[in-house]
Amino acid sequence: MRPIHIDDPQDPRVAAYLDIRERDLAGRQGRFVAEGKVVLEMLLAAKRFTAESVLVLESRLAGLDETLRKAPMDLPIYVAASEVMDRIAGFHMHRGILAIGRKGVAQPAEALLDTLPAGALIVVLVGIANHDNMGSIFRNAAAFGADAVFLDATCCDPLYRKAIRVSVGAALKVPFASFTETVSFTAALNRLGFGQFALSPRGQTDIRDAKRTERLALYLGTEGEGLPESLLARLLTVRIGMAEGFDSLNVAAASAIALHHFSASRA
Repeated sequence: MRPIHIDDPQDPRVAAYLDIRERDLAGRQGRFVAEGKVVLEMLLAAKRFTAESVLVLESRLAGLDETLRKAPMDLPIYVAASEVMDRIAGFHMHRGILAIGRKGVAQPAEALLDTLPAGALIVVLVGIANHDNMGSIFRNAAAFGADAVFLDATCCDPLYRKAIRVSVGAALKVPFASFTETVSFTAALNRLGFGQFALSPRGQTDIRDAKRTERLALYLGTEGEGLPESLLARLLTVRIGMAEGFDSLNVAAASAIALHHFSASRA
């Protein structure tokens, strides 16, 4: 493929990359930004998402040769000098590698549930609104082999640029879907034979004593408030034991501990 050199920041061919931070807030109408070499590789390998174009700093192009060989032949590869790329993005692009991906049609939670294996380990997120935490949880889910992540309607978008970057592309790899009503979702998991553990500092059972079922759903809530009391009352609650006088972890750190524990004890 032949790179297309961009000399004008207002070139309509790179309009999707203009003012990235402002567009992060305004939304991209079904598109997302992938940033960095590893994330680009994840996007090009993803089955659920497609790349629309790539914008690369000219000094980084040679190092992307192997990566771009995996791209479709008709994928536009735009190349720009540092000053031009910075003016396009609206800030200094020290990584120098961007791509626009298309989200496609959102997968219903029920459809994703139907694809899960008999010994599935899934993560259920309620109220996770911080993009750093969202990205870190997806990274942990990928690292410890979770089969899917499910998000309630109050969670932030795992395809937000920062969430994808923090996840090191795991948000493009781990299957995910959203659900609208928690009571109905927990009931559906119950019908499908999932054990359901809610992680809470006030959990009844120490995580080291919690026995995983063949199919397991691990619930994580927002920092501070945690999972809703109404949900905790319906599920088995699990805590991570800590030193006396300290009773909470960052939700991303807690997810890593819990996923490691339950992935190691898969039935």
